[in-house]
Amino acid sequence: MNIINTADGSHTIFLPAMNEQYHSVNGAITESEYVYIDKGYRFCNVSHPIVFEVGFGTGLNCLLTAVEAGKMQRKTRYISIERFPLSSEIIGQLNYGRLISAEADKIFEKIHTARWNTEIQISPFFSLLKIEADLLQFQPVFAEKCDVIYFDAFGPDKQPEMWTPAVFSKISGLISDGGIFVTYSAKGEVRRNLTTSGFVMERLPGPPGKFQMLRGIKQMANI
Repeated sequence: MNIINTADGSHTIFLPAMNEQYHSVNGAITESEYVYIDKGYRFCNVSHPIVFEVGFGTGLNCLLTAVEAGKMQRKTRYISIERFPLSSEIIGQLNYGRLISAEADKIFEKIHTARWNTEIQISPFFSLLKIEADLLQFQPVFAEKCDVIYFDAFGPDKQPEMWTPAVFSKISGLISDGGIFVTYSAKGEVRRNLTTSGFVMERLPGPPGKFQMLRGIKQMANI
């Protein structure tokens, strides 16, 4: 693993074995803020949302959501699943919190010192449940439906098993009617698989360096 700088000064991690990085080299914070916070979290009109993230990774999406929840004073429950958690040595080198604010840096530390598989109150408006598991075998341990899905797995060409109809069908079962699905990918096959899984899909302008991204709204189940 190599830590590299992206265009907005924030770090990402490059994996030589996959020839892939965790975030866009055009700006890690910029990409996450645009795709997941602006087009997902802020777009959701539920007063106390539950967010489910596929791919905890560096914890950047989690941090940005926690910061935004505090700004909005919006009680938020955040659930994230990750098969391969990063080491504390790698996490300690990432600069996200320091770039945002002193308070964000404290939140980032709390996020990463929180125990896995145990729900923790990170701030007055933000609780976190990190689940160490493989989504493909995961059975939900929470009863409530989620309001927002952040789908942040590695790309379809690098991790194709995460972008299948079976996976999106499982995701569809986790989200409430009218819930929001967002991902950085805009591939036609991904859009079609999500449509088949019960989402009304739209292509949106992408973050810097990407032409488009996808957002979906979960359709109401037929009675």
